[in-house]
Amino acid sequence: MGVPAWRWALSAARLRNGGRAPRRDPGCGPAASFAGSASSSSRDESLRDKRTQILSRGLPKQKPIEGVKQVVVLASGKGGVGKSTTAVNIALALAANDSTKEVGLLDADIYGPSIPKMMNLKGNPELTPKNLMRPLKNYGIACMSMGFLIEETAPVVWRGLMVMSAVEKLLRQVDWGQLDYLVIDMPPGTGDVQLSVSQNIPITGAVIISTPQDVALLDARKGAEMFRKVHVPVLGLIQNMSVFQCPKCKHETHIFGADGVRDLAETLGLDILGDIPLHVNIRETCDSGQPVVISQPQSDAAKAYLKIAKEIVRRLPVPPA
Repeated sequence: MGVPAWRWALSAARLRNGGRAPRRDPGCGPAASFAGSASSSSRDESLRDKRTQILSRGLPKQKPIEGVKQVVVLASGKGGVGKSTTAVNIALALAANDSTKEVGLLDADIYGPSIPKMMNLKGNPELTPKNLMRPLKNYGIACMSMGFLIEETAPVVWRGLMVMSAVEKLLRQVDWGQLDYLVIDMPPGTGDVQLSVSQNIPITGAVIISTPQDVALLDARKGAEMFRKVHVPVLGLIQNMSVFQCPKCKHETHIFGADGVRDLAETLGLDILGDIPLHVNIRETCDSGQPVVISQPQSDAAKAYLKIAKEIVRRLPVPPA
């Protein structure tokens, strides 16, 4: 049983007074106690009123992004599993599979934006007469990123509220035009950005990306559970870096383990959207700003992305006319 609160307080007071009992405050006594009680009661009532006001507001109301029909978020939970590379190639694959569709790509990773380099884009967005930012465009994909608004080597040293404000601006103060799909490349984790995006805009579906290794799977599971908690449909999982094939002898090695994401999908009752191999071409093409779906469309890697994009579209609801 713990020490009663009054004994703990008395001991702490004695320590502060060199072992002596604390002096009695001249304002102590029945009258002062009554006044303190009344003041405390008033404070409690004020706090209750304030809490009621806050609760009555509820969660922020979701407001669609003007001109955007469907929003697909790509998340991982863990950093370093190839999420941004996958997001870029999935956005390009969505456009390649259906040339009538307009696709946008939003880089929601405020601290470590990767989209500018992978999409070979530089410069600052122009402003419309309505003071909205125009996305930069390459390979037919409209892109917006924090990387367009700061120097390439400049770190973003911000607290959570500033990050959430920046995400809100990237969502709301951009003239996206008319988009069939907006792909959002989420930062790692399950923090402020994920919650802010999920609560502020209607998300059509989330895709979880992970490598097969146990450490990545732990966070991938948390990512999937987070989206379920905020009532965002999880379309399925992508197993990235699933296998490495030696370019000389063609021997296959499962560097990060085999079928870990498939096992997780079965546990969560979710679909596997596809596997992406660990291939040097995927890394090299993104580093050079020419993603594999665009630069090597007939390669096995590009075909894997194109197939996954089809699986994503197949699971999306029919957009409103």
